[in-house]
Amino acid sequence: MNADELRQQHCQPLKGASHRLGGARARQLAGALDGWQVGPDDGDICKQYPFPDFLHALAFVNALGFIAENENHHPDLELGWGRCRVRFSTHDVGGLSLNDFICAAKADALLAR
Repeated sequence: MNADELRQQHCQPLKGASHRLGGARARQLAGALDGWQVGPDDGDICKQYPFPDFLHALAFVNALGFIAENENHHPDLELGWGRCRVRFSTHDVGGLSLNDFICAAKADALLAR
């Protein structure tokens, strides 16, 4: 599955370990995205986005927040001057799910425009 295919999907309600992705599948999906890293325990993915100043970073956070609400899948965000660190994990499955990669692809698309 590539980034465009992920971006075109929508998050689904997922509960339980049966929806948790294994490490090999998580790394394969992360490889389809630009700069996303799978955490050491395969429990999350993260990426740090650089920006020229705080205002651009804040605008990105606000746009990503809109997407997160529409998808009902919310990241952990760390906002600072000229940067935003985004981390996705699916708490209801105890690790990574397809929803994390769908939203990561949508986050990347915000800057591709």
